[in-house]
Amino acid sequence: MAEIPYEWKEAVVADEGPPEGVLLSGEGNVAVRIKLEREARGWSTNALSDRLNEAGFDMNPSAVWRIENGKRRINLDEAIGFADVFGLDLRNLVGPPQLAAQARAMELIDEVVDAFRATQRANATLTEARDALDAYLAEHPDIREEAEVQVTNSIAEEAGKHLSKTYGPLLDADDGAAIADEA
Repeated sequence: MAEIPYEWKEAVVADEGPPEGVLLSGEGNVAVRIKLEREARGWSTNALSDRLNEAGFDMNPSAVWRIENGKRRINLDEAIGFADVFGLDLRNLVGPPQLAAQARAMELIDEVVDAFRATQRANATLTEARDALDAYLAEHPDIREEAEVQVTNSIAEEAGKHLSKTYGPLLDADDGAAIADEA
């Protein structure tokens, strides 16, 4: 019998469910999640097997039980089948069971990751634009100072608009009155 990887053992040692706070590997997550999803629906391993077979994913009840209990590995096609039968996104199926069972948490995590990716793309675009401006200004040193002032002022204006939109109108430090938005 093949040795079960350490992180996999964490998932299958206790039969009462996934251990609290443990982040398993993707395959371990899938095994725990399949059992959670099956039990949440009140399905037996036979019923899940029937549904998989009806959906075109050949799987017998014994294979379902062995996957759930870490006695058998799951391949990608089978994972896709389980996700399809449960009506889940594949990313959700392989995620940590404690989070994945909370669909809204997974949606919000995906939004955070998507926003981070967008930020990374925006930072790369900013770096490229700044590099292009610097290269141009190296060839035209006579306009460097004016260009730098323009960039600084434009960025400050955009930052002010963002802060105003996010936190409300900015207040004048001297008299506490709202500073008019000049956009």
